[in-house]
Amino acid sequence: MKKLFKFILNTIPRPILIRMSIVVRPVLAFLLKGNRFTDPIDGKSFRMFLPYGYGNQRNNVLSPSTLSLERHRLLWLYLQNETDFFTSKEKKKVLHFAPEQEFYKRFKKQENIDYTTTDLLSPLADVKADICNLPFEDNQYDIIFCNHVLEHIPDDTKAMQELYRVLKPGGMGIFQIPQDLSRATTFSDDTIVDQKERAKIFGQYDHVRVYGRDYFDKLRSIGFRVIEEDYTSKLSPELVEKYCLAKGEIIPVCFK
Repeated sequence: MKKLFKFILNTIPRPILIRMSIVVRPVLAFLLKGNRFTDPIDGKSFRMFLPYGYGNQRNNVLSPSTLSLERHRLLWLYLQNETDFFTSKEKKKVLHFAPEQEFYKRFKKQENIDYTTTDLLSPLADVKADICNLPFEDNQYDIIFCNHVLEHIPDDTKAMQELYRVLKPGGMGIFQIPQDLSRATTFSDDTIVDQKERAKIFGQYDHVRVYGRDYFDKLRSIGFRVIEEDYTSKLSPELVEKYCLAKGEIIPVCFK
């Protein structure tokens, strides 16, 4: 199964994968029913989660029902338990880059948010836009989600500046990235263009860098106030295992 999933991820373009998953997801959820692991996004439980990874495959990380990964479930729990994102009576403007399927329909239905999605390629995007040149006014959004996007962007400084520009003063942004916390500084090399070499060095064929611990300070240099939220440390080990989370993953919670 791991080899099959690796082959699919590395050969089928992402927009097509998104469309295919709509059909495949209910079948997987039915076949893998159980009570060992639970997806907190929809509350459904399974005997196993699916493997995932463009390079090295990780076991029990992809939820059969929502197709969420560790980072998605962690973010959901953080928003649910630590913010008023789902409960605020004040309507907030939300901008969501490259919207994840597990969030898209749920956020779209929320009456307390004015929800806009954007991306260059995603079929779920309301606005097709370049993150380095956004067609939005200054200080427009209360909340911005831009998760696992910046590692794809050659000029991530310009992208961060655009995120800062369109976020309202006092607004919150969550900008998750794949991060090697054992690495002090971010590594990039523009001469690496071969997809296999990129996958080997950066972890995925379309990544252009590996972020280190200095990622948070780069966000601060743009102007953000950054909270490095180690949220799994606030959960019991039993819940971390039950929800199949990545222990020690940091959520970058940014404020303007």
